Amino acid sequence: MASFRFQIYILAFCAGLVIQSSCHGHSGLQKKHAALFIFGDSLYDPGNNNYINTSKGLQANWLPYGETFFRYPTGRFSNGRLIADFIAEYAKLPFIPAYLQPGLKDYTYGVNFASAGAGALVIDLKTQRSQFKKVEKQLRKKLGEAEAYTLLSKAVYLISIGGNDYFSPLATNTSHEEYVGWVIGNLTSWIKDVYKKGGRKFGFSNLGPYASTPSMRFIQPGNTGPSREEITALENLHNRLLSKVLTKLKKELQGFKYSTLNLYTYAKERINHPSKYGFKEGKAACCGSGPYRAINTCGGKRGVTEYELCNNVTEYVFFDSAHATERFYEQVSKLWWSHNLKELFEV
Repeated sequence: MASFRFQIYILAFCAGLVIQSSCHGHSGLQKKHAALFIFGDSLYDPGNNNYINTSKGLQANWLPYGETFFRYPTGRFSNGRLIADFIAEYAKLPFIPAYLQPGLKDYTYGVNFASAGAGALVIDLKTQRSQFKKVEKQLRKKLGEAEAYTLLSKAVYLISIGGNDYFSPLATNTSHEEYVGWVIGNLTSWIKDVYKKGGRKFGFSNLGPYASTPSMRFIQPGNTGPSREEITALENLHNRLLSKVLTKLKKELQGFKYSTLNLYTYAKERINHPSKYGFKEGKAACCGSGPYRAINTCGGKRGVTEYELCNNVTEYVFFDSAHATERFYEQVSKLWWSHNLKELFEV
C-alpha cells in the first residue's frame, strides 16, 4: 500500500511539472493577459524553499502538505492552493512557478519569488529584489526593450511581507513606531524599485491577526519573541502605516494603482465566528501536536515524528500552527478579486 501511494505521489508530481511547463510554453497567449509577479513569505511561497539549504521549519515539501488539491507536496504551507494560486486562476493564468524551480526559462506569464520566512528586514526582501532584476534583464534580452517594458507595465505585482519581522525580538532601545517605520520603509523602497522598471499595478496583503494563530495561543517554554499583545500592537501599527503610505504613493507616482487584501479583518471574522463562514474550528490547527495542535510538527519532519491530523480539513480555518487551509484562502481570494483586484488585470 505504501509503495502504491509512493508511485501515485511520483506520477502526480511529474504530471504537475508537465502541466506547469506546457502551460508556460505558449508565450503568444500572453498578449491577452497581464503577467503576475509574486513576492513575499510563506503566505505566497509555492515551493522556492524546496531548492535552498534552510531549516525544516521553513519548508513544507512533505505530506500531508499539498495533499488535498495537488495530491503531492509542492512546498506550499497548506493542504492545497494559496491566495496567489487562486488569483492566477481568476486571471486565467497558469500556476505561477517558483523562481528557483529547475529549468524555468519562460517568464512571460510571470514568476513567484516568495520564500517562507522572508521579511522586509528579516531574511530580507533584498534577495527577491535581485532575483526580479535578473528576470527583468532576461525579459529585455528576449523580448527587446519596448516589448519587455510593455509586459512589465501591464503586469500585476503581488506582495505579502512583514509578518516575520515582528516575531523576532525588537532591536534594543527601538520604539514600535521606529521599528515598523523601518519595515514599511523597506517595502516602500521595493515599490519604487519595481515602479522604476515599469511596474504600475500592485496588490498588497495587510498583515493577518498573527497573535490569533494556534502557535501563538500556546506559547512554548523558552520563547524569547514578543508577546501576543505586542505582536497585535505591531501588526495594527503596520497596517495603519501601510495604508497611509499607499495613499501617499498614489498621489506621488503617476499611474500607480493598487488593491489591498484586508487579511486581518477577513481572518479575524473566521477565527472568531467559524460557523458563519462554513467552518467548525477557528482556533486549533488541523495538523500538528499539543494544545490547539500549536506545535509545528505537521508531517513529522521537524524533529518530532509524531503529529495529529484532523479528519476533515474543510472544517478548519488553520491547516498547521501558523498557516491557513486552502478553503480559507479560496474564500479570501474571491473577496479580494471581486473587491477591486480584478480591475488591475484588465489590459
